[in-house]
Amino acid sequence: MIGMAQGGAYAPVEPRVSRATATFAGATPNALGDHDGTGDGAAVFTVTGSVVVQVFAYCTTNLGFTANATIELGIAGSTASVIAQTDLTVAALIAQEIWHDATPDAEIELSSVAKEFFITDGNDIIITVGTANVNSGVIAFVATWYPLSTDGLITGNDAS
Repeated sequence: MIGMAQGGAYAPVEPRVSRATATFAGATPNALGDHDGTGDGAAVFTVTGSVVVQVFAYCTTNLGFTANATIELGIAGSTASVIAQTDLTVAALIAQEIWHDATPDAEIELSSVAKEFFITDGNDIIITVGTANVNSGVIAFVATWYPLSTDGLITGNDAS
């Protein structure tokens, strides 16, 4: 928990919460899931200013994909920095599984698996599909975060 000095006293600040979903439709040109379309690298969370954030992700509908499809979560220029690239052919993401690394495999995890990140300069958190299409399925995202700058803000987007 982050705290702030108020009148000489330390006061804890509760984290803020933003939610988003990613609905895949890779068979549709340029939709999220079309790995070589304009919808790839879709913003899941829009970040303004500077923040500290943890992102939790879980599958709500099985992902349907073409062989060798991959997904990852990060920022532009570092697209697998938040959640490592996951080869869905090796580690399919199915309903109720928690996605926090390259091998989603459980419906229960320690909350400590979600790394905490400092994001500056308004770098949006994006989902990137690689190698082949993700044709269907839904991932839900929850971000717990604190503003660092006076304009620090995270807004959840429907990345479908």
